Amino acid sequence: MSNLKILAQSLGLSITTVSRALDGYSDVAPATRERVQAAAQAMNYRPNPAARSLRRRRAEAVAVTLPTEPGRFGPPIFLNMLAACGQRLAEEGLDLMLLPTAGRAGEMDTYRRLLDGRRADAVIVVRTRLEDERVAFMKERGIPFVTHGRTAQPEEHAFIDGDGEAGFRDAARQLASSGHRRIAHIAAPQDFTFAHLRRKGWLDAVEEMNSEPIEYTAQPTEAGGYEAAQWLLQQDAPPTALLCATDSMAIGALSALKERGLAAGRDIAVIGHDNLPSAAFTDPPLSSMEIAAPDVGRQLAEMLIARLGGRDARELQTILPVRQVPRATHGTAN
Repeated sequence: MSNLKILAQSLGLSITTVSRALDGYSDVAPATRERVQAAAQAMNYRPNPAARSLRRRRAEAVAVTLPTEPGRFGPPIFLNMLAACGQRLAEEGLDLMLLPTAGRAGEMDTYRRLLDGRRADAVIVVRTRLEDERVAFMKERGIPFVTHGRTAQPEEHAFIDGDGEAGFRDAARQLASSGHRRIAHIAAPQDFTFAHLRRKGWLDAVEEMNSEPIEYTAQPTEAGGYEAAQWLLQQDAPPTALLCATDSMAIGALSALKERGLAAGRDIAVIGHDNLPSAAFTDPPLSSMEIAAPDVGRQLAEMLIARLGGRDARELQTILPVRQVPRATHGTAN
């Protein structure tokens, strides 16, 4: 059966126009309505009843909560992604609504209030967890949603994610090829999917080397990275490289190194992930990783529009490659 997006593309119209034409809205010209209905009949298109019901009471808004607790997105990454997402949604007559929340309980209360009051048509979930109550809630309510990141059951929902597992495996292998044998991981809390996958990639590479894993888990912040690096450097056999779950943690680690009179890139390698704008201006500039796609926000929006059009979530799952961004802190073992 043809979906709404294919029907809209065949007619050269927006999904919103086609939806409103099929639902008989008076703001669509009669000739356009007739053209859309004729094309739908010819393509044997049958509207999804749940999606159609949603469109008829649509608030024309997409909600995304903005986590203010530790583990939040770095503001530049998060806001740049959402700006691109919002621009694409606006082309379909949808507003992106950002809602700051504090804590998991507060976030769930926000979702219940929004959806029970029919103030949002769809949701974007960010910073996913392996067992994510937000995803379970959306599925139970039948609300169209997409996630930035996976869960422990990624086959059950639409998502876009970077391949952090492969990225960290490759980074650790590169460090090993440069002579490093004690590659420590500064990990973020393992209930976050991104943290779990990045740790798994690092651990796979360390096991390939037959090396003893050394790691420290902290909050994904500058303070967390500082705390982790301080502990790791106090060990009897300190690491020669630090592979950090986020750039924020890596920046904190750089501060800990300076306090000890160690030079990143000369005495110890340091690599983060996210390629924050500030990473190029640390002293020395921080080696990092990033999702190798400039349009993640727009892709998120396209997925959500497709879900609103009734497309199956299992057809909307994308894992993007992660690329290395080597800078001064990516040194060779002494």
